[in-house]
Order: sequence, then structure tokens, then C-alpha cells
Amino acid sequence: MGGGGFSMESDNTLMDDFVLSLSPRQPAKVCFVPTASADSATYLLKFYRAFSGRAIATDLTIFDPASTPRRPARSSELEAFVAEQDIIYVGGGSTANLLAIWRAHGLDKILREAWLKGKILCGVSAGMICWFRSCVTDSFGDVAPLDDGLGLIDASACPHYDGEAERRPTYQRLVGEGFQAGYAADDGAALYFRGTELVEVISSQAGAAAYRVELAEGKVVETKLPVRLLGT
Repeated sequence: MGGGGFSMESDNTLMDDFVLSLSPRQPAKVCFVPTASADSATYLLKFYRAFSGRAIATDLTIFDPASTPRRPARSSELEAFVAEQDIIYVGGGSTANLLAIWRAHGLDKILREAWLKGKILCGVSAGMICWFRSCVTDSFGDVAPLDDGLGLIDASACPHYDGEAERRPTYQRLVGEGFQAGYAADDGAALYFRGTELVEVISSQAGAAAYRVELAEGKVVETKLPVRLLGT
């Protein structure tokens, strides 16, 4: 999700409804991972308010003390905990911090294995771009490139393409300078991959779109992708 879901569209459940619909088990077990926001209590509260009664909601926090019941203490427990979930939903915040902390705890490898076993991985903003090989992020202040994402999708990614003024020109400039080609998503738009194949673009808002951005014959080419408006 380039932007949207419960944290950005409190009165619009279409994006999260779509995520829940992907799970073969209903009600789905949905685990919220707020690492990028330093396990923000406010963010966690928003998640539980949005998903309680619609799914079996839980969370995976890393910053909290070891006494927190939902914080597995060892990597084996962490792997078992993730394996119980149907959907891993990653929140926004600092992508650079998220990647460093996940790697310190081995969560990056655990999530890769979960993905290979068919678990649904999703997220917004940092929770979108972390799955790609590279991305543009504001983790360092200004919008800048980051080249050490998880690499489940071997491409670059840019969220908030229409929502933050610097995103589009920075991403296009970087691609023009040789940055890896990839995908950009507006607020209210999401890229749905099955494995490494892009199945479709969905949106929760009329006009929200996603794009393929690449270098062709020395020029940056931005191609608007077909989009399906949810709820219509």
C-alpha cells in the first residue's frame, strides 16, 4: 500500500477488507508489526480498533520489555509465532530502522520463510517498500535511496507517490541516474503480488493509481498501470 488502510483511512475499510479476503482461513489471524514506528502504542490501538471483531488480531512488538506476552524471547519462539499467523501487516515509519532491527532478531529470514510457505505479507509505506530490493525512503530526513531491502521482489519501490511532493521527482531522478527500476503507488493504491508476479493494482480511492517507473533509451518512462477500484 502506497498509503491507506486503517492508519490513513479510518472511514474507509476497503483496503483492509481486501487484505482479509486473501486469507483462506476465516476469520483470519492478523499480526500487526509496528517496528518502523518503534512499536507506537497509538498505532497499536488503531490496529486493534480496526480489526477487532473482523479478525483474530495480535501484534509482534520488539521494543517492549520481555514481559510482554506477545514478544517471543528466542528466535525459535519467534518463528513459531509467525507460523501461526495468516497475515503479517507491517506499519509505516522508518524503513531503515525496521530493516536493522528485524535483521538483529532474525525476523527478516523468518518472514522470508513465511512468504515462501504462502503467508500473506502486506503493509503501508515502510510496510510496503521493505519487501522490495531497493526503495526511496525518508528514514534519513530527506527522501533518499535505500538499497538493502529484503528483496522478496527484485525491484525498487516508492510509496506516497502523489501524497508527498518530493516522492515523484526524487524517484524519477534516481531511476534516471541508474537506480533500479520498479513501482510507485499513490496514497490509496496498492500493488498485489502473488509470489513475485504482479497480479493487479487495487485502489480504495477514485483516482489513486500505481506506476511502473524505468529507464528506456536513456529516458525515464512512467507507465500508469491498470487499476481496479475496490467496492465497485
